Amino acid sequence: MNHDNPRLHSRRSSLLWPILFGMLLGYVIFQWWSKGDGWPFRPSSQPSTPPAVQSRTVTARGDLAEDEKSTIELFRRCSPSVAYITSITRQQFLWDITEDTQGTGSGFIWDTDGHIVTNFHVIQDADSIRVTLADQSDWKATLIGAAPEKDLAVLWIPATPDKLQPIILGTSKDLQVGQRVYAIGNPFGLDQTLTTGIVSALGRTIPAADNRKIDGVIQTDAAINPGNSGGPLLDSAGRLIGINAAIASTTGSYAGIGFAVPVDTVSQFVPQLIRHGRIVRPHIGIALADDRITQRLGLEGALIVNVEQGSAAEQAGLRGTRRDIDGSLILGDVIQSVNGQKTVDSGDLMNSLERFKPGDVVHLGILRNGETRREVDVRLEAAS
Repeated sequence: MNHDNPRLHSRRSSLLWPILFGMLLGYVIFQWWSKGDGWPFRPSSQPSTPPAVQSRTVTARGDLAEDEKSTIELFRRCSPSVAYITSITRQQFLWDITEDTQGTGSGFIWDTDGHIVTNFHVIQDADSIRVTLADQSDWKATLIGAAPEKDLAVLWIPATPDKLQPIILGTSKDLQVGQRVYAIGNPFGLDQTLTTGIVSALGRTIPAADNRKIDGVIQTDAAINPGNSGGPLLDSAGRLIGINAAIASTTGSYAGIGFAVPVDTVSQFVPQLIRHGRIVRPHIGIALADDRITQRLGLEGALIVNVEQGSAAEQAGLRGTRRDIDGSLILGDVIQSVNGQKTVDSGDLMNSLERFKPGDVVHLGILRNGETRREVDVRLEAAS
């Protein structure tokens, strides 16, 4: 007796054909693949092995552009005059443990006697200073002189003349906005770094370390960053036209606005720092009131508090501030101009007098008793 179920037999037959078709398809694919033709949906024209590596020829650069040649030559000639300055401050804590704090900046060789010029703020408060020249020779430096009010300092190193290439001096009085400039320094400790730009503006004013003002400052867009301070700003002839001193930035890094003390100021005062250790100013023998007092009084200019006996100011008849017999305050003369140039405060007066030398006669415009304007001639004396 046949016990096969017809429905079950039909179901088995319907499953058999897909299985056989799948086995056949797998066999065809395997044979295709084993012949190296790739998968059936891959283009048959594709090579079965990767192509050989083809060699490429280097295209000749050709000659450099003339401005590139000029920049390269300028750096080659001037970079040996640029120095890397490290200032070290030692702090003593409990148990005589000391900590060294290092600051870095730039400087440049002034002469073959070993004088190095930099910014005052680069070496301010330093316990020791080291100067590294372009040939990587390292020297312990001695501070020779400083002028915080001009942000200038002169160092000395015992290097032999053959290691010292003085920078070429230029002038800043004939600079023009738009002319090309070059800065060489050590931004972020990266020594012998060159950046380029233009003179962006002239006659700027920046604050000095002693809160006085530095006038006639050069503004540039050449990249200046921390560590560039004290380094040279050069013109396209490779001449020194300024000493990089400050940046305007909200982050402390380059933002397109840098400032350099003009070389005419540097040339005027560096020789004095070398000879005397300080700026020797002509003076007239007066003591001035704090500018905040003058401003509170609603006055513009430099208020004289005291006149030295026997001084040029006394001989010219200038008056200091004094008390009347009833105790009321009688204000002294207020100097408001020097040779016709307006004097806003005591800083302006000092900057104006620095343009002269002892023996020169200057014409002072003064305000007396708060209402009378007078003109007084004073012969400048050498400050002691």
